[in-house]
Amino acid sequence: MTVESEHPARYWHALADGRVQCDLCPRECRLREGQRGFCFVRRRLGDQMVLTTYGRSSGFCLDPIEKKPLAHFYPGTSVLSFGTAGCNLGCRFCQNWDISKAKETDRLVDQATPEQIAEVASATGARSVAFTYNDPVIFTEYAVDVAHACRARGLASVAVTAGYVNPEGRSDLFGAVDAANVDLKGFTDDFYRRITGGRLGPVLDTLRYVHLETDAWLEITTLLIGGHNDSDAELHAMFAWVREELGPDVPHHVTAFHPDWRMLDVPPTPAATLVRARQIALEEGLHFVYTGNVVNPSGEVTACTGCGTPLIARDRYRITRYRLTPDGRCPTCGTALPGRFGRRAGDFGPRRIPVTIAR
Repeated sequence: MTVESEHPARYWHALADGRVQCDLCPRECRLREGQRGFCFVRRRLGDQMVLTTYGRSSGFCLDPIEKKPLAHFYPGTSVLSFGTAGCNLGCRFCQNWDISKAKETDRLVDQATPEQIAEVASATGARSVAFTYNDPVIFTEYAVDVAHACRARGLASVAVTAGYVNPEGRSDLFGAVDAANVDLKGFTDDFYRRITGGRLGPVLDTLRYVHLETDAWLEITTLLIGGHNDSDAELHAMFAWVREELGPDVPHHVTAFHPDWRMLDVPPTPAATLVRARQIALEEGLHFVYTGNVVNPSGEVTACTGCGTPLIARDRYRITRYRLTPDGRCPTCGTALPGRFGRRAGDFGPRRIPVTIAR
């Protein structure tokens, strides 16, 4: 089967001045013939808009689900991960910039239909498929089709995203997937404008929508960048908002920045910053707070909220303890652990296995 590279896009309308407006994300790019949006992959072609990366990928790989990161979604299992090209934010610290900032579609070396992706994921033993490396918002049509193909085979799908999306695309994407990790990159509009080129409000709307209006499991990640989004006041405000708007059981990952892309002048985030941030989150009443990209064993343990029994322990991407009943409860006091869990943990571990989709 031939995979289309220019697929009819949704989420746009014609303007009176002859341009067409992309309605997928809050940028709402207005395009004349042949122009591309900020994301680069949504293009005006004639009197319509097309998605130029439908069915095309920068590569496929089997990863541990903990790498997404998801701590309460089938721990220890493998996930078939892929991305395309482009992004609708301009984060100066982007750590996948070679993919998300790509302006050349010849970087998209693999082709696959949604059905082929689901078939390969099943054949490799993956529990789920993740849209990651760059933001699935910009290839929503493709992601939704892959999610439906996965569900038909009994597989889950995961969106790893910045959540910068308008309501129609938001409902389609998060209504199709089974889990999402949303990057809450900071907690001020100033940070979003200066560092990402976006706005905070739409991301908060996405977090509320995913948690309150869909069945998708939600976790949050915040990359802490020294002097930019790591003040005690901002952290207290962010974690308090999560508790008040989403509740205390949404897992929150705080991860360490390392210099990349256009922020090479900022030093790496020390482990002490993440330990401090985790303590602030716990003080604000969050139940599940994890530290990433640093050595901090206490920040990798999931404890029962009822009695404090350690239920899941990790060594980076390896599960070292898994003490849940078959229905996902603490064996000591019977308190249910929020999330999606199997009868036992997977044993995929820290491997990274490239996968080729046969044409």
